[in-house]
Amino acid sequence: MDEIDRSALDAQTGGDRELAREVLGLFAAECRSLLHAAADVRAGPVARADAAHTLKGAAAGIGAARVRALADVAEARLRSGDPGSEEAVAALARAAEAALDEIAREG
Repeated sequence: MDEIDRSALDAQTGGDRELAREVLGLFAAECRSLLHAAADVRAGPVARADAAHTLKGAAAGIGAARVRALADVAEARLRSGDPGSEEAVAALARAAEAALDEIAREG
């Protein structure tokens, strides 16, 4: 499954392949940091929701629709205190890892 919509990424980067690689590299670094923050139960639900929100925006910017959608769910559940928030964060982490794997494979 393609985790990154290349046409959306091309639209963001004007079709510049080098710029696209740079943007994906920046996303990968930010994604790892934000996933860590979203999963850190010591940080509290607001900080975790803020991390999911930021990840949602970053994912939208590169065309990672599944990561964006799951970050939205995780953010909403964390903000509402939903007991399913941990499952939502875990689903987000799995989707983000798939996107990161795709980025690594395509260099």
